[in-house]
Amino acid sequence: MDHPRYKIVSRLDSGGMAEVFRGVAESTVGGIKRSVAIKRILPNLAKNKRFVQMFLDEARLAMSLQHANIVQVFDIGVSEAAPGEQAYFLVMEFVDGANLKVLLDALRTMGERIPVSHALYLMMEVCRALAFAHELNDPETGRPLSIVHRDISPPNILISRKGEVKLADFGLAKAASQLEHTDPGVVKGKFSYLSPEAANAQDLDRRADVFAVGILLYELLTGKRLFEGESDYKTVLAVRQAHVPPISPQNPDVSAELETIIRKALAKDVNQRYQRADDLGDALAQYLFAHNLKVTSRDIEQLVNRCLSERQRAPQVKKTPSLIDDLIQDEILNFTSLDDVTSEGKAPPVPTGDAPLNPDSFIDTRSWGLESESSLPPSGRSSAGSKPLPAAGQPPALESLLEGSAAKQPPVAAAKSRTPVAVFAVTLVLALAAAAYFLLGH
Repeated sequence: MDHPRYKIVSRLDSGGMAEVFRGVAESTVGGIKRSVAIKRILPNLAKNKRFVQMFLDEARLAMSLQHANIVQVFDIGVSEAAPGEQAYFLVMEFVDGANLKVLLDALRTMGERIPVSHALYLMMEVCRALAFAHELNDPETGRPLSIVHRDISPPNILISRKGEVKLADFGLAKAASQLEHTDPGVVKGKFSYLSPEAANAQDLDRRADVFAVGILLYELLTGKRLFEGESDYKTVLAVRQAHVPPISPQNPDVSAELETIIRKALAKDVNQRYQRADDLGDALAQYLFAHNLKVTSRDIEQLVNRCLSERQRAPQVKKTPSLIDDLIQDEILNFTSLDDVTSEGKAPPVPTGDAPLNPDSFIDTRSWGLESESSLPPSGRSSAGSKPLPAAGQPPALESLLEGSAAKQPPVAAAKSRTPVAVFAVTLVLALAAAAYFLLGH
């Protein structure tokens, strides 16, 4: 099978589990090129076979999410990072534009607030993406996958220069078939965008994503975070209480009718919320129609390009390519799509997107962030020294909810993950310095 060769152009972002680069895919037939985003698992996690298997399962799930409002996944691959070590990559659609956070920051710099019509349009498009994912069935069995995104936040909403709105990073998505046993003492997702049931470590369904869209609507229309405490602890407390201050006094363009829609999305009781993402989307569309608020992708296009122009006026710090980036480029040059790797090869095989999801092949993910692979406890048992899990039906202590957050801080995780490369880099620099010292005659 002919697979394109990938080349990294620049670093885009990094997090606790992966780094993201802008890249170019070039087919060996005809030299056709296209821009892509390349997600690379951090080296410390790539050594954990259980994590790698979950990553591949997640990638296979993501490849089935083919929708205009969802960032598409094109390819999954592996490369030799060092003798006996492998690097894993996810090749995704590159969205040329900005995420919602960048957009809001630019508007704030310009002293502006996003128009009501534009805010409603953006969230309607997010609702379209969520409705598709929430309703997705297994292609073989026909049973619901019960996907919940669980991380609906401004950085994960990408808006292109053409006004397209795309939801990214289903990395926290949980399919019922994926048997991802999350320790109740660990909250996933950004604290300010959690639902009350997530803050109480209860089971989640699609209505948690509906609540998150409600949080974004509040933030877009008021210019303020709905839940933001002085610490993670206080933020989660605020989410649990789910108190929503009046919106209209903060934005006179928000009518009582629109505020009622937003408050229904933000109902603390899940049964009082919109039950489906497309129910909320329809309510927003009906409001726009009833109030003669015309908005199209062209309006969003103009907004995005104006914000990006404003951002480019700010002084930019030019980044110099590092030795680490060069080594990663070498890895991507040896990229092998997992479609080409057999079970006897370097990496475990990954089924195509049309293959049935097999719950028996998925793994228990508990304690990964706390212990090394060699010391992982048997499935179903808590690790030695860990705090006991709360009784069924009881929310865990808030301290337990937050105890895993320190392990997810990107700078720390990134520093740990690059230790072998850093040692190599330092050794190389010292060797070059010594050679120069003797060549120049001391």
